[in-house]
Amino acid sequence: MDTIFALATAQGRAGVAVVRISGPESHDVCRALCGDLPAVRIASVRVLSDSAGVRLDEALVLVFEEGASFTGEKVVELHLHGSIAVISAVLRVLSSMPGLRAAEAGEFTRRALENGCIDLAQVEGLADLIDAETEAQRRQALRVLSGDLGKLAEGWRRDLIRAAALLEATIDFADEEVPVDVTPEVSELLTGVRIALARESEGVTTAERIRSGFEVAIVGAPNVGKSTLLNALAGREAAITSEFAGTTRDVIEVRMDIGGIPVTLLDTAGLRETTDAIEEIGIRRARERAAAADLRVFLVEGSDAPDMTPESGDIVLKAKADLLTDKTDAVSGMSGDGIESLIENISNRLSGRLGSLGVATRERHRVAMQRAVLALDAASEKLELGPDLYDLAAEEVRQAVRALESLVGRVDVENLLDEIFSSFCVGK
Repeated sequence: MDTIFALATAQGRAGVAVVRISGPESHDVCRALCGDLPAVRIASVRVLSDSAGVRLDEALVLVFEEGASFTGEKVVELHLHGSIAVISAVLRVLSSMPGLRAAEAGEFTRRALENGCIDLAQVEGLADLIDAETEAQRRQALRVLSGDLGKLAEGWRRDLIRAAALLEATIDFADEEVPVDVTPEVSELLTGVRIALARESEGVTTAERIRSGFEVAIVGAPNVGKSTLLNALAGREAAITSEFAGTTRDVIEVRMDIGGIPVTLLDTAGLRETTDAIEEIGIRRARERAAAADLRVFLVEGSDAPDMTPESGDIVLKAKADLLTDKTDAVSGMSGDGIESLIENISNRLSGRLGSLGVATRERHRVAMQRAVLALDAASEKLELGPDLYDLAAEEVRQAVRALESLVGRVDVENLLDEIFSSFCVGK
């Protein structure tokens, strides 16, 4: 492979900037810059100079041998002073060296995948960790990055290979008397893997929500205080407020961190009958988004009932608590009454949904596991029909194994790689 280099830290001025070099020529590049090769995996301070001997910087240099680095290749890291001028000078010198080229987006991580240092699920976990904004996102990404999904998939794959081997052994000795009926053991293996796959698949929807954010819709009649409440929760003027009903015509979204969980608050148009065509479109969108949201907060005034029927787990509060004597189950964005209680309530209700969370976090994972489940169902059906169909049952088991291998990137994922790595930073 080519030897590649890139700035691995953020662009701009900083205390320290890290330039990463990976590939077969990286150690020779280090010698050219430092005059010698520092001891492997021991941080050493070296003066960096160009080919003319002009001093570039005094840097901390780390050297990794092949097989002992993130990419699995020979790697050198230059920890420079984070000056824009220093970074530019070092990158300019590197780009002038023969055999070196600037890395593409995600190329270091892609090499780690291709060299077997990480699997595809771990690549996705790393991407999620880089993008993590909340505590829940960080924890979820670390579980995937640690290889938990790959370990699960390997265990399932091992059981299925055992089942296929038992079936094929029976096929190979079809003309002889087989001393042991393998059907009970094979059936037990297939059932155990199927149950585990189905359970893991159920948690993908919640995991996707942690990645993209739960949606919480604020719903109620016009001028009931929805936009004021949204602004109070967001801590800024995200929505226009007015004493005139019908001010909000479209769905306004505000991204928040509530109890470590990513949440998108939706301020919707007031629900009422109207002859205004534009407002009617806004009301229709409000109903659609509220119905699709993970949680709804209904604001009601006086004895009015919610215009939409609350679902189990939704929150129903009295609006404009600042005007009420009894502030029980009431909230006001104007005065702040009930805000803390509402935030805690939202956090508790969304946290309760994390119980089913597993280590599969993407729709791609769910689809791969579902393919394996369908193949296992087909294998079990053929298994019940007796030894004459064991060859077909074994093929269905092999299909399930291939589905699990695609889960961690062993097969059938080339079309995914460009899309995945295009979202990475250069230098990662």
